[in-house]
Amino acid sequence: MRELLKRLSEAHSIPGSENEVRTIMTEELWKYCDTAETDKLGNLIAKKGDGRKKVMLAAHMDEIGLMVKHIDKNGFIKFTTLGGFSNQTLLNQRVMIHTKKGVFTGVIGSRPTHLMKPDERKKVVEYRDMFIDAGVKDKKAAEKAGISIGDFITFDRSFRELNRDIVTGKAFDNRIGCAALIEIMKRVETDYTVFAVGTVQEEVGLKGAKTSAFRINPDYAIAVDVTVAGDYPGIKEDESSLKLGGGPTIDIADASGRGIITHPRVKELLIKTAVENKIPYQLSVGEGGTTDATAIHLTREGVPTGAVSVPTRNIHTPVEVASLKDIKNTVKLIVKSLEEGICRDM
Repeated sequence: MRELLKRLSEAHSIPGSENEVRTIMTEELWKYCDTAETDKLGNLIAKKGDGRKKVMLAAHMDEIGLMVKHIDKNGFIKFTTLGGFSNQTLLNQRVMIHTKKGVFTGVIGSRPTHLMKPDERKKVVEYRDMFIDAGVKDKKAAEKAGISIGDFITFDRSFRELNRDIVTGKAFDNRIGCAALIEIMKRVETDYTVFAVGTVQEEVGLKGAKTSAFRINPDYAIAVDVTVAGDYPGIKEDESSLKLGGGPTIDIADASGRGIITHPRVKELLIKTAVENKIPYQLSVGEGGTTDATAIHLTREGVPTGAVSVPTRNIHTPVEVASLKDIKNTVKLIVKSLEEGICRDM
């Protein structure tokens, strides 16, 4: 799990350019599935089994990132964001610019504090006031190097272990889900059809989940993702009581109900499976983001859907933190739920 997560975390795949992660997932899923194919939008759809009922498991392959918007006359790059960002996480990061001629390193900068007025220093610098320095002397040199409008930009960060099973890296949202999905398909043995879907463009509108769920038309679905842990400074317990090492999170609702409200029988079956198999778990009612489950459960006439998430610190930053133990228990919970007939009980 550690090595698989490392490979996935260090791959670069932002919305609309999920090739690197899709290649890794295709290679892995072919080992355990009957088929694995890419649809027109770019979703990876792998299938195992040939039963009457269909279960869809989804994990999005894209990570938050940036895109080249403008190159000024001096060669400095202005960018836009793809996905949700806090401006404070962007400044002074090292990034990778993905061009047709190769990958270039750049650094995100802004007006230096030494030249700011006292009231300016107190304000958060917005991404619109930042730029990327790629070390080129002017616009012509940047274009000659291959940098152009629309190029994707990702963070130059590597996977690291912090302590025991606690690890950090970029894009844990949602390479953790991707790693779990592969491990689930490796282990699960059922008498119905299980689809593992690596979805595209989740961070910019749950797009891949919409089209892949329509194609599969599942009887039942689970999104595998990450969620906000609350066990570090700056978060009150009533904002998030989720803890690293506390087990997978069974999402009851997210986005204050504008996202998924988990189907009651799906919720009951996941909890029952956790209790009977002595798998640690946590419950979550979220007010912020959502997952692919939101798009899946509204497909066609509706799909009974739930979401199982891994508590993660520093979500939507290049230094996310998670527990390998929680990922392993997420795999165990979903595998047991499938093998013990969750689809037949629906």
